[in-house]
This record gives sequence, C-alpha cells and structure tokens, in this order.
Amino acid sequence: MIDEIEYNTERPHLIIPEYGRHIQKMVEQTVAMEDRDARNRNAKSIIAVMGNLNPHLRDVPDFQHKLWDQLFIMSDFKLDVDAPYEKPSREELSERPEPLEYPQNFPKYRFYGNNIKRMIDVAISWEEGDKKEGLILTIANHMKKCYLNWNKDSVEDDVIFQHLYELSEGKINLKDGEEDLSDAKNLISGHSSSSKKRYSKKHSKRGRKRH
Repeated sequence: MIDEIEYNTERPHLIIPEYGRHIQKMVEQTVAMEDRDARNRNAKSIIAVMGNLNPHLRDVPDFQHKLWDQLFIMSDFKLDVDAPYEKPSREELSERPEPLEYPQNFPKYRFYGNNIKRMIDVAISWEEGDKKEGLILTIANHMKKCYLNWNKDSVEDDVIFQHLYELSEGKINLKDGEEDLSDAKNLISGHSSSSKKRYSKKHSKRGRKRH
C-alpha cells in the first residue's frame, strides 16, 4: 500500500522557516521531555546545530544570544531550560518599534538629499567672494540635476533659485541676479561647463570695469 504524500501546506506552520522542519521537530520533542537534564542537553545540541547552519555569524557579537532567543521563539516560549541568557517574552517581541523620523529639515524637497543642505550650510559660513559664489553656483547646478533626475522633466532656473532660497532660510538669494544654470542636457550627461563659462565671463567683465 502506497503512503499518502504529505504536502508542506498540510503540515504545521514553521515558526522560523529558515531552520527547517527537522530543527522544529527537535525543539518540539525537547519541550515534551519531562527530565530537565535531558531538556538542557537537547537544547544545547539544537543550539550547536543552529550555529553550524550559520557559520558566517559565529564571530558576530551576541550571536549565541540570538540563537537562544530563536530557540525559545520556535518553542512558542514553552521551553523550560537553563539558558545562559534571559528568556525573552512574547510581549517583548510583539512590541512595535517607534517610527523613525526622516532626517530632513525640508521633507518636501527630499529629492535633493541631506548632502545638499550640508553644502548650503557650508556655503553660508564662507566669507563673501569668488569662491563662495562659485560654490553656490555649483550647488544650484547640482540641485537642478537632482530635480531633473527625480522629475524627468524640464525645470526653470527660477524654481531652483527659489528652492535654494528656502533651503538656505533666505541667506542665499539668486532670484534677482543674472546667473544662469547649465542646460538640462549637459547636467544629465555629467557636464556643467556652461554655467562655469558664464560665471567666469561675468567675473572677467567685473575685472575690466574695475580698471
């Protein structure tokens, strides 16, 4: 007589599937043992097998602690043994962690990233001069590139200047100036020489006016 095939869908649910059904059965057998010394021996044997399944984690701090926690979880917290670590509780593991806040002062401009805000803060701290103006134009060009990568559309320089004004809390204002940013094609291809040429051209005119 041929035995009926037992499908996994008909078997009991595995609490931690990555350890497989054999480990789960060993845990259940250990829970059912009446002799405490036998339970302790079996629990240590199971921990050793679980550790062998994850040899790359042997040097990770608290790896043994994690294995014992998983052993108690697989036993549905019913295993009563002398563990080297405190037994975790079901309530402790079911607690929901506090939501992480997005580390961004201007969440509506997330596509610029936090590094842009740091660069803006650095630019604000610099003394007035050509180096500061050059950095501000570089930041504005990078903001335009970030905007285009996110929006996949054209954007007017005035929009970037307005965003830069807001991100700098009004300390950097290019809205009333004559600066032009690189065109979208050059920015996406990784070249931003057009604004640099305009920048150097503008300052060469200033130099001539001073003489």
